[in-house]
Amino acid sequence: MTCSLNDTLSLTLRRVVVRLKHLTRDGDTEIALLSNLPVADAHALKIASLYQKRWRIERLFQVLEQCFQGEIKNLVYPRAALFGFCMALIASNLLAVLKAAMRSVHGVDKIEAGLSNYYLADEIRRVYDSMMIAIPPSQWLPFSQLDLDATGELLQRLAAQIELSKFRPHPRGPKNKKPKRYYLGCSKGD
Repeated sequence: MTCSLNDTLSLTLRRVVVRLKHLTRDGDTEIALLSNLPVADAHALKIASLYQKRWRIERLFQVLEQCFQGEIKNLVYPRAALFGFCMALIASNLLAVLKAAMRSVHGVDKIEAGLSNYYLADEIRRVYDSMMIAIPPSQWLPFSQLDLDATGELLQRLAAQIELSKFRPHPRGPKNKKPKRYYLGCSKGD
């Protein structure tokens, strides 16, 4: 397919259709991708695979923005925005470690299908603040002495005590469409 953007510029694209095993949240059974990569450079399966990886990255950025305020709206201080984003990445990595410990104890299916990243991050944020007030720094020192295996075992023991029902997502119902508003002095056709 060739698209003409104006009289002098045209773009040759290839349409790749991916038939899905599971419906999308909108009920679609397939998605169409447009690519400007030549057939010799990328097979349709490769393009679909890269697109799937791209969405894993997009979901990570969604978690960073929603759970860790990783996106600073006001970029008056770019270095502060970059620092905030880096801290959100670190927090996201800690969440991934926590979820890995939980998967090893409770099973992959329970963790992947039934936990809200937002509720986990919120619990960590609230409990951390309290722990930093209530527990003196000297009490944290033994944790810094743990090797990798001991840290993993500790995380699994702690993960076994987590009450998963506290972190279940609450799916939203369908959005109600807002009626169109009309203002004085304007007719419906304006």
